[in-house]
Amino acid sequence: MVRTAARQPVPARHAEAERDVAAILDAATRLLSADPTAGMTDVAEAAGVGPSVLYHHFPSREALVGAVLDRAVDLTDAVLEHECIDAAPAPEAMAGLLRSAWEVLDRHRRLFLAADRAPATDPAGERVRERHERPLRRVRSLIERGRRDGDFRHDLPLPWLVTTFFAIIHAAAREREAGRLKPEEVGHVLVTTMSSLLAPGPADGLTRPDPTLTRR
Repeated sequence: MVRTAARQPVPARHAEAERDVAAILDAATRLLSADPTAGMTDVAEAAGVGPSVLYHHFPSREALVGAVLDRAVDLTDAVLEHECIDAAPAPEAMAGLLRSAWEVLDRHRRLFLAADRAPATDPAGERVRERHERPLRRVRSLIERGRRDGDFRHDLPLPWLVTTFFAIIHAAAREREAGRLKPEEVGHVLVTTMSSLLAPGPADGLTRPDPTLTRR
């Protein structure tokens, strides 16, 4: 049944508004993850709300898509906060982080890929990268820890390694969508690729800071 705005006490209106927003975001996530071109009318119908209610909370399709992306990134960030990532050795933590991040991205991959494909003049792609800043800070922190512990390489710039993490996981989404990567292969491919990239090499010993030297 489609709901329309009605005069109610303020607390009741707030509670109903929260329910409407949750229903809209749930419906938008389902529809947009299956078809990134789904329209506002489709979302309103799936959420069981009227168009006026939908546009009251999300005045444009861009605002709605942004809210869905924000929620997906927030979910990724929450997954990456898990204490086992901080407690485990860096290589093991990186493997767990990749698998956890992929579980979230895979559910929304079509929506993220649509934003990734936005032209340079469209700010959508840049907003996706901006939304990933918080989770990527956790990736950066983990790589830094691995370097301190001698588990990860020092001969490549840290920002480059973080950017590569972002690029690899999104490349996996593209390969998965194109059917060139099977669902059961993704975890192994991600972990093996990133582990190979981060592993110290012969040249790494030449660039790694000597921990026995003290600062003057």
